[in-house]
Order: sequence, then C-alpha cells, then structure tokens
Amino acid sequence: MTSVPRICILGGGFGGLYTALRLNQLAWETGQKPEITLIDRQTNFVFTPLLYELITGEMQGWEIAPPFAELLKGTDIRFVQGSVDWIDKKQKSVTLEDETEIDYDRLVLALGCETPSESVPGVTENAISFRTLQDAYKLDEKLRILEASLTEKIRIAIVGAGYSGVEVACKLADRLKERGRIRLIQSRDTILPDAPEFNRNAALKALEQRGIWVDLETTVSEITADSIGLIYKGQTDIIPVEIVMWTVGNQVSPAISHFGLPLNTQGKITASETLQVTDNPDIYALGDAAAMLNLEGESIPTTAQSALQQSDFVAWNIWSSLTDRPLLPFRYTNLGEMMALGDDNAVLSGMGIQFDGPLAYLARRLVYLYRLPTLEHQLKVGFNWLTKPLVKLLS
Repeated sequence: MTSVPRICILGGGFGGLYTALRLNQLAWETGQKPEITLIDRQTNFVFTPLLYELITGEMQGWEIAPPFAELLKGTDIRFVQGSVDWIDKKQKSVTLEDETEIDYDRLVLALGCETPSESVPGVTENAISFRTLQDAYKLDEKLRILEASLTEKIRIAIVGAGYSGVEVACKLADRLKERGRIRLIQSRDTILPDAPEFNRNAALKALEQRGIWVDLETTVSEITADSIGLIYKGQTDIIPVEIVMWTVGNQVSPAISHFGLPLNTQGKITASETLQVTDNPDIYALGDAAAMLNLEGESIPTTAQSALQQSDFVAWNIWSSLTDRPLLPFRYTNLGEMMALGDDNAVLSGMGIQFDGPLAYLARRLVYLYRLPTLEHQLKVGFNWLTKPLVKLLS
C-alpha cells in the first residue's frame, strides 16, 4: 500500500456520495488523508425522495439534483464521470469504459439498482420510469404538451402501487386536477403491501379524495404508444392512455455480474456485517446492490435511509482498516417511513409517532432538508424555500 491511501468509490447515489463526504470529514493523521475518487455515470447527484416535487413544481431541478462538482467543491474528493468496465481485484485497479485506469487500496461498490423493464412487451419503448432526473423531465415534457393540447382528459396509467407509484399518482392528480384521469395498477390485493397500516390507510384516503382509480390483482399484458393491456381474472382489457408510468420493482445494475464478485440468488453482492465483500476485505458494498440481513435475519430494505446508515459504517470501517482500529458491525435502525401524498400532504410514521396532513408534509420537507448532502446546499435550498412565498406574492 502506498503512503497515501487511495479510495475509489463506484456510484454517486446516497451510498457512494455520502461515504465519500464522510471519509473526507474523518480525523486522518497528517500526511495520511487518502486520495478519494468518486465515479458516476451522471454529472449530478439526485436526491430521489424529493424527485416527486418536480411533478408539481414545488421544487426545482437544481435543488434536487446538484452537480457533483458543486457538492465536492472545497473537499479533497476527486469526481470522475464514467462507467465501470472492469475491476482487477489482484492488481487493485478499476478500468472505465474509456480505458481510464484508477488504482485503489480500498474500493467501495455503491452501484445501486434500476427499474426492471423487460417483463412486459412495450415497457422500454412506451413507458416512463421515475428514478432519475431525466425521467422527471421526460414526464414533465409530455405533460406540458398534453396540457397545451385540446385533449379533454389526460389519461395516465401508473403500474405499481408501492411508495413510488402512490406518490407519483397523488402528485399527478394535484397537478392535472379535473383534467387528469389516473389509474393505479397493482398485481397484489392491496396497495403498499409492505407499509405500516397507518401509512396505507392515509394513502387510500388520499387516492380516493383525488378520484384515482385503483386496479388491484391486475397485471399488464402489453403497452403501446397509446394503450395499455390489463389482465384481471383472466380477462384482458385494452385501455387507451396518453402516458404510462412504470414504477415496479428494483433490478441490480447488470454491470455487477461481470466483476467476478460473490453474488446471491438475486444477483446482489454478498457482504459481511462489516460491509466487506465476501473473501475481498479491501472491497466494501452497500446500498441497493449489497445483500445484507438485519439482526432478525431479514433483508435490509433498499431505501435511501438504509444507504445513508451504511455509508457512515463503510467510511468508519475504511478509516479503521487503514489506521489499525477494530471495524464495527453494521446495525440497521428503522427510523420510520415518510411518503408524499400530493401537494401540501404527506404521511409519516416511525419511532412511536404517526401523523398525516400538512404538518407531516412540513416535517418530511424539513427532514429531507437536513439530509441534503452538504451544509452549503442545505442553506441554499432552505433560503429558497423561505423566500419563495414572498417572491410569489410580489409577482
């Protein structure tokens, strides 16, 4: 190992970016602060829990998706835009698709997941997922065209009634109001099957108030440019639509299967309780692509909350491994769940507290403001929130 440790982090989502920032803050001895390189395909970090606010214009793109260059300004972290082609575990190097090679002493894998889109004909060509800034802009562009048209009703089908599907449905309903005709399609017999009952009931109430049609125990046969095929109890109906949103499931980044790392049956990287990859102690894995269990033997949820907690442990354990200190086993703490239910409405439950309505909406926004990656960005966004009503009033 070189005198100055080299740490390479693949993936700039919650797991990767927050690990890098935490590593930069730790107390390194003089001359031993590592060279930290963060690699991501995109130029901007995306704070995905607030992506829904772009639908209604409650927030702007710069608030939710600041550039990595801006977030890392004033730190010793180097950002490299690129996609990973190969990991040489023996030589301890990463090769990008443009053939750039980056050596490492410690490697962090935070490559995340994607929305699967190959299970139904027409999904890739005709549906919009809702995971990236580009997805949000694509949806907004389609909505603007339809809103400016003579179309009396804007018909939207949302496939998947988990948190993402419900949040998208409520935000779209509040944006389109009486022009919207929205269907929420769920293969199971209830929406939000893994959510607390309080959250589910609040969501059902919000959907009903907005006139959103919920199709339970319904699957999709195909999607075309202007229709969706729905299967209910063996019967298929073709429903005309202007937009189809696809919010079903998570799929591990396909690149992971090419790196020769130990994977479980779901294709996730297997890791120890210290978040080190099995049989590869110099490589750490976290976030959606890492396979870990909690103390009860259950899979840790693939959420931003999980990745944020893991990033603290990964940073600490890398620091410990480089300074001859004991590593800490990761322990997941469920801090509760929050969900936006339209404009000025949300639900929050956890830590013995549960409530919904405008107060939950405000609490959710404040929690996420605190969770934005840097103090500078928190202050910029917070100031914008405070002055926005005044600007609106004056205009």
